[in-house]
Amino acid sequence: MTDSSIINLVVENVIKKIKEQEDAGIKVGVSARHVHLSQADLETLFGKGYQLTPKKYLMGDQYAAEECVTLVSPSLRSIEGVRVLGPVRSDSQIEISRTDTFKLKVSPPVRPSGEIKGSAPMALVGPKGSVFLNEGCIIANRHIHMTPADAQKYGIVDNDIVDVEIQNAKPTRYYNVQVRVREDFNTEMHIDTDDANAAGIKTGDHVEILKIER
Repeated sequence: MTDSSIINLVVENVIKKIKEQEDAGIKVGVSARHVHLSQADLETLFGKGYQLTPKKYLMGDQYAAEECVTLVSPSLRSIEGVRVLGPVRSDSQIEISRTDTFKLKVSPPVRPSGEIKGSAPMALVGPKGSVFLNEGCIIANRHIHMTPADAQKYGIVDNDIVDVEIQNAKPTRYYNVQVRVREDFNTEMHIDTDDANAAGIKTGDHVEILKIER
């Protein structure tokens, strides 16, 4: 086999794999409990002038940080080792699963990330201090981050609602999944650990969009 034949074969295999990934549908990312912090709260928890240390980049400028905090509910139930995600935000926010709510004895609403008004209270404890949030704890709704190019391919615009389905050992259909479209996103559906465990889904699996509502 000549060098050019080998190169052509490699190129064909790469193209084939890309096409298989495109046909597979929307990639799934399983989102564990985590915290977003404002700069003021970050400094209260970790010290004056503190900056987060990126551990793993997720999409765009978003990353899982090395830093973790402890959640303490008003009933004094706690969960340790909750990962902080960066970069800092204007308001602090905690995202947990329904299972976590039983341990913490709280009743947060199901919301899109960022919509914290009237949500559940929670205290955060770090190595240098603690913060009590009157509101900020939510269960994140099921949602899809999507690039503009993929949104155009699917005929979707920002904030459309879709139904999606996964075909695996426990086929599952999810309704009312919000789609967010932004240039700095990777196309990926985010579900929490409860949804993933119930349907036997792991990060890297794929779902198919079945219905779009606007």
